[in-house]
Amino acid sequence: MKKVLVNMPPNSPGIVIVQHMPANFTTAFAARLNDICQIAVKEAVDNDSVIPGRALVAPGNFHMIFRRSGARYYVEIKTGPMVHHQRPAVDVLFKSTAKYAGANAIGVILTGMGSDGAEGLLEMKKAGGSTIAQDEKSCVVSACLKKR
Repeated sequence: MKKVLVNMPPNSPGIVIVQHMPANFTTAFAARLNDICQIAVKEAVDNDSVIPGRALVAPGNFHMIFRRSGARYYVEIKTGPMVHHQRPAVDVLFKSTAKYAGANAIGVILTGMGSDGAEGLLEMKKAGGSTIAQDEKSCVVSACLKKR
């Protein structure tokens, strides 16, 4: 995540991030990224606008849902059942992004394990969005699991 975000220019499109982290860790994670990135990075709060030059990180133990009202994109922060044993879940974000941004979105999955994000990324692709997935060779989690 860090390698990607530190290279984003200040005029980057708005970015929304789900990282599988427990509550209280996402605040420090976002603050650390904010200190080293050219874009602003913050832990999302309900009704935050998705704007150029800023990344919003889903708070631990809350789902982040992408919404649109006219020309304004924003996020809702909600509790709710775990999805793929996760909260926040990437699928929740991706599926809502497919619905409200369609071809105007790019979905990216970096590292990880499990199936969270796969269904949502497919919905984004079907809605006309671009999709990117990290390959297994460069995935730190995958490499660690293979060494066992």
